Amino acid sequence: MKGRMLAGGGALLVLSISIRCVFAAEPSQSCELHPLLLEEFDELRASANRIGPARWTAHTPWAGDFGEAAFANPGPKGPFKVENGILSITASKDQNGRWTSGLLAAADASGAGTGTRYGYFEARMKMPAGRGTWPAFWLAALKPAAMTEGNVEIDVIEYYGQFPSAYQAATHIWYSDPQKTRGEAQKIDIPADSLLNEFHTFGVDISPQAIVFFLDSKPVWAQPTPPELDGPLYPLVNLALGGGWPIDQAPNPSTLLIDYVHVFARDAGPPEGCPPGPAMLPH
Repeated sequence: MKGRMLAGGGALLVLSISIRCVFAAEPSQSCELHPLLLEEFDELRASANRIGPARWTAHTPWAGDFGEAAFANPGPKGPFKVENGILSITASKDQNGRWTSGLLAAADASGAGTGTRYGYFEARMKMPAGRGTWPAFWLAALKPAAMTEGNVEIDVIEYYGQFPSAYQAATHIWYSDPQKTRGEAQKIDIPADSLLNEFHTFGVDISPQAIVFFLDSKPVWAQPTPPELDGPLYPLVNLALGGGWPIDQAPNPSTLLIDYVHVFARDAGPPEGCPPGPAMLPH
């Protein structure tokens, strides 16, 4: 009723505002990547289990720590050390013969954290040598821990120490019903010991069309984006032990080195998709 009482110019003003709102609601078709997380590890802002002011937590937000080395909290005697812009995560035995190691997650159980639905994630790392080591760089759904259905996980790299000529990339969609849970994995062949001798970059580009995996900026595998990807993903990095393989020959200590973790966000892009990953990184 109020709109009908306005003069003609006022009615046009109301109409023009409505039109602008409709256009503003349309999804952007830009392919531009925007920096969201540029973790260079000049310092380590981590807590046991709460984001803010910490950037990382030291346990999986859903209380699902894994492997045969307990993930320890940050601290002077913890598994994390930053030196010259490099983060080291060390797995070692205590005086009672129990293994401890470390994990960093850019989220906590409340759903607070840093992530994006579409974009490019990359870490530069150097793997530890030795059977039984199980380092990884991976992504999980940025949701409150109580939301467990249809959660997407993307394993950018899982490295098993007894296989120095390959690593695994994978996608998983998790449900409480095992019959609904599904996933795909791919073995990525590499020169023997190459991931142990120097740093390499491991990346993944996520768009509405595809999930594309990269090694040193070169695509190595791709999968269709699952319909369950309905929100942001956040990065995790860890040095676990085991993964289904014995750890009796794991070197004590074993250390994973991480130069950086970068996350770039992007809009959904045009219907035909965007050029994936490193090709679109800002310079």
